[in-house]
Amino acid sequence: MYELVKALHIISVISWMAGLLYLPRLFVYHCDAAIGSDMDQTFQTMERRLYRFIMMPAMVATWVFGLWLVFGYTGLSHGWLHAKLALVIAMSGFQGYLGGRIASFAQGTNTKSKKFYKFINELPTVLMIVIVLLVILKPF
Repeated sequence: MYELVKALHIISVISWMAGLLYLPRLFVYHCDAAIGSDMDQTFQTMERRLYRFIMMPAMVATWVFGLWLVFGYTGLSHGWLHAKLALVIAMSGFQGYLGGRIASFAQGTNTKSKKFYKFINELPTVLMIVIVLLVILKPF
């Protein structure tokens, strides 16, 4: 059962990361759309669906399978796991922030630039790299 849960956790993480990397990129392009235009409405639909139907379920599945691994097999006695959990909490918070950005576009109140969205698009990649290194190397 351990291998199945681990596989489901990895599949969930991959799906979640796809959304975390794609949504800020959509925001970059959405910045060019005139408020109320057809393009604006299209981006709003794409962003909302990505967030609700891919990112949220993937994040929940990542947490469910990850906690199953922790409490069913690994335990909380490893320092690297504490660091990983802190980074996953940060990634979850980042997703919440992106949800707020979706709302700002929907209300026509986005004040962030394309450059800003290009910059924050790198955050999930950095978090993912550190998380993977923690899991594989188990440095502490």
